[in-house]
Amino acid sequence: MSRAQIHWIGGPVLRATPLDEFHVQEELRVGPNNALGEVIRVAEHEIVAQVYEDTTGLRPGDEVEGTGAPLSVPLGPGILGSIFDGLMRPLDCDDAENFVRPGGFVRERKSYPFTPVVKIGDQVTQGQVFGTVDEEHRKERSLIPPGMSGEVVDISAQGVYGEDEDLISVKLKRNEQVVSFGMIQHWPVRQGRPVAKREPLRPPLITGQRVLDILFPVARGGRTMLPGGFGTGKTVLQETLAKWSSADVIIYVGCGERGNEMAGILKEFADLEDPRTGLNLMQRTAIIANTSNMPVAAREASIYTGVTVAEYFRDQGLNVALMADSTSRWAEALREVSGRLGELPGEGGYPAYISSRLAEFYERAGRVTSLNGQEGSLTIIGTVSPPAGDFSEPITSHSKRYVRSFWALDRTRAQARFYPAIDPLQSYSEDAPNIAEWWRIEGGNPSWEQDRQKILILLNEEARIERLARIVGKDSLPAEQQMILLYAEIINEGLLRQSAISQTDRYCSPARQTYMMRLVMHFIELADKALLEGATPQTIAELPTRRALQRMSEEFGEDQLDSFKDLMRTVDEDFAQIGVLSTNSAHETEGGEHGA
Repeated sequence: MSRAQIHWIGGPVLRATPLDEFHVQEELRVGPNNALGEVIRVAEHEIVAQVYEDTTGLRPGDEVEGTGAPLSVPLGPGILGSIFDGLMRPLDCDDAENFVRPGGFVRERKSYPFTPVVKIGDQVTQGQVFGTVDEEHRKERSLIPPGMSGEVVDISAQGVYGEDEDLISVKLKRNEQVVSFGMIQHWPVRQGRPVAKREPLRPPLITGQRVLDILFPVARGGRTMLPGGFGTGKTVLQETLAKWSSADVIIYVGCGERGNEMAGILKEFADLEDPRTGLNLMQRTAIIANTSNMPVAAREASIYTGVTVAEYFRDQGLNVALMADSTSRWAEALREVSGRLGELPGEGGYPAYISSRLAEFYERAGRVTSLNGQEGSLTIIGTVSPPAGDFSEPITSHSKRYVRSFWALDRTRAQARFYPAIDPLQSYSEDAPNIAEWWRIEGGNPSWEQDRQKILILLNEEARIERLARIVGKDSLPAEQQMILLYAEIINEGLLRQSAISQTDRYCSPARQTYMMRLVMHFIELADKALLEGATPQTIAELPTRRALQRMSEEFGEDQLDSFKDLMRTVDEDFAQIGVLSTNSAHETEGGEHGA
């Protein structure tokens, strides 16, 4: 092991005189308590390191030891259903103390049933499955670590083994060295796991939230950011996405949030039921919690820990969604450490390399073919907490360069109790054109792309006309502009508003979204026709089906899809009474049956 002696320490940053060789990103054990650290700078006669635990009591002269390996985390069974700190140390223990003791962590050894799928003499390659591990509610594949290929010279029989036991021995092709490993593999957190191929972003990540799935969708393997000031509903929306999105695994990283808020999230996640299986939602969730009162350097590492864990499950052929809450607090940790290093500050006091660090994080998302041929995806949803809701601040503006979907939360909508408080004028999605084909074929909505564009145009026009209406009054507007305000009201109230606590409307399937979207667009089509034939905006606004459309999200649940067909016929009947006949209502509701 390499050794050094501390000659200066300030907060999480130390400077030490090396007695042996060190390398950047090398994992360290610091002081008498063996606190965890990492080398971040190497000079001829000095190393600079950051410590991921409490540095109270450390002093010049204390010894630093290098492990010779980069900062890594253990990957294997037992991750899902657990809560960890920023360096993958379990927090769901029955310890009377409030915090993890520096260097005092000892991983609890667990055993799992193992079934081999290869035999002695088989040729194996990196990423290949060599066995399966039975956990309480799922099977997990054990993989050959990246970079290892060769012949199996030993493999354990079916049975129960400890997670740290060697289960397979492989004679490597490159140097004929025999290496052994088991269920657990360690991987450097700052290094992305290799893949065989990166695939185009095609299928959407269905969130169950209409404003996102219809207007601002994100593809599986996509990158999105969720900026919003205090009280705009970021945490509630993330919990909703964790519960209802079409991801097999959820990784939630609470990075630098307030301790009481994280405690609430931990309690709520533990009490949530997975709508897919009826089991506890934690069975497919891992939480990495690093609150604002934990060591600041560990906060900086927690984002990389989360994305490394997510890549591990992606390589198992699963669709993973990573919720990073929040990248603002992570950037603040970078700023604090950078200040202690004496680096020249950039915009907003952040280090000059903040943009490249954000790029490194978001670029680890993607839809891929893994080394074992399985298709998996990693979707990253990063929240941003801009001061005073200012979207021009550095973290928001830099993040926008690397994401494909932007879900802007609006304080005005949130204060009006409009949920989700997504601002349709500031938000956007670059994934929408790629996702349109899925909606046409599998989502059962051939006109999804055209209808989406029309809705966005109407909402944009509404904002412009409302400013004019405040000056001249709504009744003084031309009939066409009055109708645009009516259409926008129906779209907002009937289609986009969705309560997270409603038993009926907290989730909306693609089939139900298709029915609702086609109903709203059918009403708009008939209303336009009625206006051309002489009907007044007041007459159209007083039709009973207008109120029915605004209430349909709460009236008709997932088990009442046929009721949308009845409402479609009622819309036709109402317009027929004012002399407008529908010519295509028969096929308007058929597409939704395929979107379940």
